[in-house]
Amino acid sequence: MVTSTLILDLVEAMIVVPRGQTVEVPLRGPDLKGDQALVTAWCLRTGNELVEVNNGVATLRRGLRQNPLVGLAPNQVPGTRLWMYTNFDCNLACDYCCVRSSPRAERRALGVDRVRRLANEAVAAGVVELVLTGGEPFLLPDIEELVEACTSVLPTTLLTNGMLLHGRRLERLRRMDRERLALQISLDSPTPGLHDSHRGAGSWARAVEGIRTAQSEGFRVRVAATLDGPRSDELAEFREFLHHLGIRSEDQVIRALAHRGLADKGLELTVDTLIPEVTVTADGIYWHPVSADDEDQLISREIFPLKGAIDEVPPGLPPTAQERTRRPNGSLAPS
Repeated sequence: MVTSTLILDLVEAMIVVPRGQTVEVPLRGPDLKGDQALVTAWCLRTGNELVEVNNGVATLRRGLRQNPLVGLAPNQVPGTRLWMYTNFDCNLACDYCCVRSSPRAERRALGVDRVRRLANEAVAAGVVELVLTGGEPFLLPDIEELVEACTSVLPTTLLTNGMLLHGRRLERLRRMDRERLALQISLDSPTPGLHDSHRGAGSWARAVEGIRTAQSEGFRVRVAATLDGPRSDELAEFREFLHHLGIRSEDQVIRALAHRGLADKGLELTVDTLIPEVTVTADGIYWHPVSADDEDQLISREIFPLKGAIDEVPPGLPPTAQERTRRPNGSLAPS
């Protein structure tokens, strides 16, 4: 009777849900594992998807997901770009930092030896671009060696807030490979107000100065903004300002605020909604750089060999509750 009641609950719930949408169904029986097995079997038989089971409630999607990788450009396919968190400490304490970086954060440095090995193994693994991020990478005394280890084998992008490009750090920048390195500098608005409200007083002016410094030194500069649902007129004003700075349209990276890390609002990003971007930190391999400080998107604690770590990321859809299992070391991997 419990089995027939649960199946009836599933059918009734799915009837009223549009295709592609999700619905929650409580598992009322005393045997939750048995109920989950029944729901899994029912979904497989009926062409629906069990998204997850949490606290005795099954979340189901009517129909199966579209594969988000279909139609992606070749350089956007998971595994073709490798992200590396060089460190987690930062000279700023942005109030929406997705990995909780600040001057008080532990460094958790990846280190030159591991970065060099990752860069060398990346070529054989099919990676075509390396991305170094933090934290603030220019806080590291060995930033020059880290960058050289990457640019010696592949084109590389270095993410920075642009505020430290002076003195000895500017000298280090000047010795970097202009042909193989692009700088991506964070800037959130065409005037100081919005940017400084999230990143600290005076940070906008110093970021703009950093952009101009990098340009004057002959580096390709991208500008990345984190915005919480801007109006079209605000976005147009911002893009006009970036053009005035000499930032080409293809080098303007506008991204939505993610509800991760220190952010108290933003897009809810999970392995079911994020196209994976293989990300390495000192703690392991993660699904995406926006969640590289969150256990729910940890793929593996083992960084090496890199090819093995990349193979842990499914080539198509991320694993669902029907496919997913937790390994003994806590990693997220397809069964």
